[in-house]
Amino acid sequence: MRFQLSADQRALQVAVRELLARRFDGEALRAAVDQPGLDRALWRELGAAGFFALQVPEADGGVGLGLPEAVLVFEEAGRVLLPGPLVATHLAAGKVDGVAEGEVVVADVDRDGLVEWLEEADVVRGDAAGAVPLRSVDPLTPLHRVPGARACAVDPVAVLLTAAEQLGTATRACELAVQHARTREQFGQPIGAFQAVKHLCARMLVRTETARAAVYAAAVTADPLDIAAARLLADEAAERGARDCLQVHGGMGFTWECEVQLHVKRAWVRARRAGGGAESEESLAVDLLA
Repeated sequence: MRFQLSADQRALQVAVRELLARRFDGEALRAAVDQPGLDRALWRELGAAGFFALQVPEADGGVGLGLPEAVLVFEEAGRVLLPGPLVATHLAAGKVDGVAEGEVVVADVDRDGLVEWLEEADVVRGDAAGAVPLRSVDPLTPLHRVPGARACAVDPVAVLLTAAEQLGTATRACELAVQHARTREQFGQPIGAFQAVKHLCARMLVRTETARAAVYAAAVTADPLDIAAARLLADEAAERGARDCLQVHGGMGFTWECEVQLHVKRAWVRARRAGGGAESEESLAVDLLA
């Protein structure tokens, strides 16, 4: 089976990448780290571009596209570390007034009581009473936890869109590692000439492309088990890929000025969102045992 994106899907992917390159480039990323907070102007621009209304039917004022297109868009968002409760707000479009246009920000209380961007949210889905702030490892993802929160069912679409964001991080980590390996020199030659570095980059690419195939396929089938498998592969590709990218960069990868450490931290935080990997592992285990 040969799976390829359609011309329209590629055009959407390019358009989103160009929008984000214009509105959330490396300089904007650094500014967001230095001065945390949700950029409402950017949020409204995303709404105007159809980011949140992508899956809302045209009859209801949305874009009328499907889950595969949403996955492509969220992959691009993950690639640039776009901050904000993107998944929660996207899923609320068409259900909460003002969300589709980017005028309203929505946060979700997940099954473990974790809430992203609670203080910036206009609407919170779930009971956030008694939420206490946490010190987030990711400076671009403020967190709260609701003590004693009751576990609830996890939306498979939220799981898949999180996997798409992780895929974006895995892709960017691979790009950054290869770029650094080509330009950084030691002993009179690029470090990419050394076998150990080659192996790191090759493993990153294999994990990323394996996760991409799984995420894209799950977007087509929308099968919960396919989504669970895609989530596990995407989490692995993002977390291990970002870590290996850090290894390629050496000591400079840990510095505050380096983009790599931000991908590591975001991958860690995302891996615990929407039930985390444990939920997906449990779903696949139950199916295998059955």
